[in-house]
Amino acid sequence: MSKLLNRVFFEEQALDYSAGKAMYNKLKAQGHDIEFLKSHNRVTGIPGKTPRDSFFQGKNTLVVGVRKTLDFASCKPSAHFQLPLVTGCQGICEYCYLNTQLGKKPYTRLYVNISDILAQARKYIQERQPEKTIFEAAATSDPVPVEPYSGALAQAINFFARQEYGYLKFVTKFPAIDSLLNLDHRSHTRIRYSLNTDRIIHDYEHRTPALSNRIQALSRLLEHGYPGGVIIAPVILEGNWQEEYGHMMKKLAMALSDYRDIHFEVISHRFTRKAKSNILEVFPQTTLPMGEDESRTYKFGQFGYGKLVYNKELLQEMKSFFTDAIGEHFPAAEIDYII
Repeated sequence: MSKLLNRVFFEEQALDYSAGKAMYNKLKAQGHDIEFLKSHNRVTGIPGKTPRDSFFQGKNTLVVGVRKTLDFASCKPSAHFQLPLVTGCQGICEYCYLNTQLGKKPYTRLYVNISDILAQARKYIQERQPEKTIFEAAATSDPVPVEPYSGALAQAINFFARQEYGYLKFVTKFPAIDSLLNLDHRSHTRIRYSLNTDRIIHDYEHRTPALSNRIQALSRLLEHGYPGGVIIAPVILEGNWQEEYGHMMKKLAMALSDYRDIHFEVISHRFTRKAKSNILEVFPQTTLPMGEDESRTYKFGQFGYGKLVYNKELLQEMKSFFTDAIGEHFPAAEIDYII
């Protein structure tokens, strides 16, 4: 992550926390100049003369602050609640829904008051017990690339290992998971990898690792006893999609056939009109399929806005394909959903 950073900002209050001081010292030791802010929600020092320039300047910016809002959002269908450890992602995926949520300059934000966030998680767990409560730590981020600075995932994994009724999930595209391998997770954290075909990764998932690197990292986690998972998303139903995803599934099966505790989540490509507009501003030459023709239908989502999803016939074809492919290669796996 350090070589991708052009600028670092710290909220002044962040240095009141030991985690904030530790992050500050690490970043200074790496030679970063650090500017200070009154609030991590008002970052005015990121340049950018065009939407494209603003986007990439934001992607190369890190902001460290104190999370004051401790009401957790819901996180259907993957979990009960979001766990807000990090906001933002260093990857540059053209289709990413965060393109509509993180503004024109989508910087990555770390929080130093992790103990406050985990204390709030404990309250949610206590309110719902004896039912299990599941938290998603990557709803608005990929927290793995910034783990060397924050240590937030390790802290959360250790926390959830001691919660009888609490469980953690997160998803990543990045393989830098060495610091997590030997933690005493007690199977209370499920780590999933976001996978796609080689072509989709090459064409749309810029600044992210290759499919083989992701599969290898997931294999290492499974070797260390973590419950695992695979998110195949977004599934783009264009061209020879069945052949390409079939090849991806065979690759996955060759690496992971010895492991049983794997969950699958499959999500079809969808987009909002706002996202489409933002994507075209940043990637004017994109080939991402965002036509509004008979292959798409308009659907209102859980957060009150509409999106263009594939029509029922295509979604049923996709569901049948992945149900059969997962059943063939991973008969003991659990399919959480195909949507």
